[in-house]
Amino acid sequence: MIRSITFQGTPLTLLGRNISCGSSAPNFTIHGGDLNPIHLSDFEDKVKIITTFPSLDTPVCDLQLKEFNKRATALSEDVVVIAISKDLPFAQKRFCNEFVINNVLVFSDYNTSSFGFQYGLFIKELNLLARSVMILDKKNIIRYIAVSDELASAPNYDEAIEKLDEVIHRPSVETPKKTSASCVPCQAGVAPLDSAVIEKKMKTISSEWQLSNNTLKRCIKTEDYASARLLLTALSLVADDQGHHPDLTLSWNALTISLTTHAVQGLTDNDFILAGIVDSYL
Repeated sequence: MIRSITFQGTPLTLLGRNISCGSSAPNFTIHGGDLNPIHLSDFEDKVKIITTFPSLDTPVCDLQLKEFNKRATALSEDVVVIAISKDLPFAQKRFCNEFVINNVLVFSDYNTSSFGFQYGLFIKELNLLARSVMILDKKNIIRYIAVSDELASAPNYDEAIEKLDEVIHRPSVETPKKTSASCVPCQAGVAPLDSAVIEKKMKTISSEWQLSNNTLKRCIKTEDYASARLLLTALSLVADDQGHHPDLTLSWNALTISLTTHAVQGLTDNDFILAGIVDSYL
């Protein structure tokens, strides 16, 4: 997903996956004060309110964390409040100790920007996270998303808390929107897809994908080398999360993605699943 926000009127570019309300939340890897990795699966059976911000060292971000620390967890024991920025974990830990932040779990996306890319909140020009609030129910269905159009503006706390209360008292019963499936851990030993199945599956992914010698290929051109490198990082993260091993070739302002399942010397469902996930980034 590529969209714009502003900082004091100056346009900024958000990069990452395109997510929407009603869809399943993608996985992520962030880090706490002990530097251990944290994943979405660590918060099973909890309603999750996730708030992101550029840095604790700004008045609006400072207030944002303190406000959710005060208000959100008072609604239910089933709620966990997760705050994420790209501040170093040590700085976050120091801040929480100084201001007695006990009701919010504060994590850092400093290492790989996994959360930023997975949720479309990575600010290209600043290498920071956009300001946002989102709510995930116990089934990890996204029930609320609000991204501040102006980075310096505070989120709408009242609206977020009202929606949180609704999610607590009206758990999701609807079928999630159709999202990209997850790759099977290993498809070694399965038969490669035959030509008729491949032809049908080609219609489910972007027409930018080309089929050649049992390989799916897509070349993505960007405005410069830095943009191509960021895209390479983002897609490497999602491929690693899926346990897939595509060939990614960076050539100045272009990134070429090649998908095939080497273990079966042909295409499998995993290749089309990952192609669909790549499409969700663009």
